[in-house]
Amino acid sequence: MSMSSTSIVAEDSAGLNPHSVSVDVLIVGAGFSGLGMGIQLRKAGNDSFLIIEKGSDIGGTWWDNRYPGCACDIPSHLYSFSFEPSSDWTRMYSGQKEIQDYLKRCVDHHNLRGNIRLNTRFEEARWDESAGLWRIRTADGLEIDARILVSGMGALHVPRFPTLKGVERFAGPVFHSAQWDDSVALEGKRVAVVGTGASAIQFVPQIAPRVGKLHLFQRTPAWIVPRLDYAFTEEKKRRFRRIPLLRWLFRQYIFWRQEVRVLAFLGNARFRSKMEGIARHHLRRQVKDPALREALTPHYALGCKRVLVSDDFYPTLSRANVELVTSEIKEVRQHSIVTEDGTERPIDVLIYGTGFRATEALIGCRIIGRGGQEIHDVWKTRMSAYLGITVSGFPNLFILLGPNTGLGHNSVVLMIEAQVRYVIRCLKLMKSRKQRVMEVRREVQDSFVAETHRRLQKTVWLSGGCHSWYQDQNTGEVTTIWPGSVIAYMRRTHGITASDYQLSS
Repeated sequence: MSMSSTSIVAEDSAGLNPHSVSVDVLIVGAGFSGLGMGIQLRKAGNDSFLIIEKGSDIGGTWWDNRYPGCACDIPSHLYSFSFEPSSDWTRMYSGQKEIQDYLKRCVDHHNLRGNIRLNTRFEEARWDESAGLWRIRTADGLEIDARILVSGMGALHVPRFPTLKGVERFAGPVFHSAQWDDSVALEGKRVAVVGTGASAIQFVPQIAPRVGKLHLFQRTPAWIVPRLDYAFTEEKKRRFRRIPLLRWLFRQYIFWRQEVRVLAFLGNARFRSKMEGIARHHLRRQVKDPALREALTPHYALGCKRVLVSDDFYPTLSRANVELVTSEIKEVRQHSIVTEDGTERPIDVLIYGTGFRATEALIGCRIIGRGGQEIHDVWKTRMSAYLGITVSGFPNLFILLGPNTGLGHNSVVLMIEAQVRYVIRCLKLMKSRKQRVMEVRREVQDSFVAETHRRLQKTVWLSGGCHSWYQDQNTGEVTTIWPGSVIAYMRRTHGITASDYQLSS
């Protein structure tokens, strides 16, 4: 079901230069963000768009991450487009393959295949002031002219690797969970896993029964709540198909169940205490050994780091062939790892479960706006955007899941849809005003960013007693999370205020 990586846009098939393309809108990334943008452009009657994707298939993070047990931690009926509901989800929490297959069905349903170019890595975009266009270059030499540039690259696609002394000397296989190496046989091997985040708690239970010995190196324990996953029966799926209202009500139930959890993160101590009680009970029920339970008990407020969901991670740590290691890694040797307490553990394979470089947006590319300013230079002191979408000095650039629009409690697909609707309204505003270019005013962006960071001060992400990947590694500022509910963000992006922008022809 894979799509061709050759030139597939209409201009190429018409016999024009296959190394040069001109479209109204260029979208970078073929995950939920990029595909959602393409679908809504088509619905709005704009067929002049191209989606470029660095991977060899669509799906974004749901193609990049294919480690054992890879699944979403938001229920499937909510982690999907509201305009493309499915009655066929097999489980409450679907796995990577099922989510990617869902996105492929969306592509086919909305006839997007002719607008997607795979194996095409975005390299540079430069704003041409005189032409009012973005001049884009890809790694394979394709040149694209586009009036509108939309980033759908997201934050969970560039792996983060810890600095481990001596790791270059290690003789065995080394890989990150986001770059899982299926060619490495783990059966009977001594495996070291570094990290206990959202990916590790999924793949560790999957590989533990296969390996000879698994050493899990934990820096900080996570708050983990029950997953309560289950399979949907065929009868339930038939009911969803026969009664769409039932499916909609189920989605609404999940939404509000997730949405109310934000109260724990925004300063409601009573609600946070209740959630912490649920997590502690989950830990006590699944881990009987007092020493292991203490090592797995967080000593910071719930929500400060991402809250994880799992029913099989804790039981896995009680297996005879699994060891939780809390002493810091001192060095990696040719066939072993030595920790600060002096213990040397022989290992054959080293796997990183250390997450992504989430606070470093637009990694590996350059975007050059007005006056030759590059976006990373502009963001050197603080990564920011108005509503997380538009950046002053970068006309006609729209970022999906940009700064301060991530979530710790609900489905980011809801945020993507709100942002896509906002971008469509911006395009319609330009068309109605007979203008071709729009740029957010600097004072408007600065006011929004100041307000966002004022609101963050009272949240668990800054006052919870931890350091997390939500925070900028240099400044400690939270540049990833929206300090509010999904409903609040939807209201904020519901309409566009023309005076927030400079429009020109």
